[in-house]
Amino acid sequence: MSLPVLRLSGSPYEMGLIHGRELRDRIAHNLAIYFDRFEREIHMDRAAIREPAQRFVELAQKASPDYYVGMQGIAEGSGFDLLDIAAINARYEILYYQFGRIAIDQGWVEWDGPKDEDADEVFDHSLREPTPDGCTSFAVLPAMTANGHLLVGQNWDWIPEVQGAVLHTTEPDGLQTLAYTECGIVGAKIGFNSEGVSLCINGMTTIDDDWARAVTPFHVRCYKIMRSRSLEEAINVLEGEGRACAGNFLIAQSPDRVADVEAAPDNINVLSCEDGCLTHANHFVDPKGLGIVEAPSERRIYSRRRQNRLRELLTAHAPLTIEAVQETLRDTRDDPFGICRHRDLNVGQEEHYTTVTAVVMDLTDKVLYLTDGPPDESPFQTVTMQA
Repeated sequence: MSLPVLRLSGSPYEMGLIHGRELRDRIAHNLAIYFDRFEREIHMDRAAIREPAQRFVELAQKASPDYYVGMQGIAEGSGFDLLDIAAINARYEILYYQFGRIAIDQGWVEWDGPKDEDADEVFDHSLREPTPDGCTSFAVLPAMTANGHLLVGQNWDWIPEVQGAVLHTTEPDGLQTLAYTECGIVGAKIGFNSEGVSLCINGMTTIDDDWARAVTPFHVRCYKIMRSRSLEEAINVLEGEGRACAGNFLIAQSPDRVADVEAAPDNINVLSCEDGCLTHANHFVDPKGLGIVEAPSERRIYSRRRQNRLRELLTAHAPLTIEAVQETLRDTRDDPFGICRHRDLNVGQEEHYTTVTAVVMDLTDKVLYLTDGPPDESPFQTVTMQA
């Protein structure tokens, strides 16, 4: 299978309208998946979701009128209520906040599973708290690549049934973006623009996360970063204003600039490449140094292993070809919790996560390589800014 590629131009509303019309069936599918997950996994029914959805609408309208009208366009084009569309656009704050709260409420106890040498305590594996421990990102500088290009990307691990698409947008000012999105979410969050600015993301949680904070939402920040014309402008999207929920943003710009921004609700930490390479997963590198406490997670040990494993593989195969990078994203050590993530069949379906898409970006040639599913099961397709 390959992902649909939608080429959009015009005003943000017009692009949203076409997004809604062309991807209506996929949006309907995602709405069903998310409302089911909201209810079964974090115990919020459709009525309860309307409060954070309405808040998201108000925050999006204030933070980015373009994002807001894009969301209106998707709603009208698809025929769904604006608050339904807002709910999936707000799903990061809704789900990650609730994941953290459930983990905190469960509490810390001793258990006899894998020990995390960096943690003071470990979590009881039997409690099975919802833990979206996926997504492993990377950047390799031109000195490490066979073609001398800046390569970035990630495995995006999430709900297996979620359906995505590739959006190529041409903004009214001429800026182009090429990126992966979940159908129904405005803009995109894994990709690059015609100025060579790129974005990869990793979900993280802290005990200070709070979706009710009146700040720019996660996906609106992704939208703004994807429309930034410089690395500094992209980083500025994350600075100067707190966040409702933590997250990691790996930002790069051709020919050779990389910055990884670990963003807690009130603090940020900016990391750079070491020896030409940077990898990141779903944990803060130095939470104590940043002055934050991460929400309990039974599987944070696997996040650290994935981050270290990806770095090990990338450095071992330098100088890296595109094919060699793609092969590293197929690695299944620690299966089902490896870099290439598979369903954990020992838990209920509502706790299943897989690598939904693997992405490699050549920021020099501006080419996007990505899969529709785990990369050990799905081929990479190639998408460029040219039709």
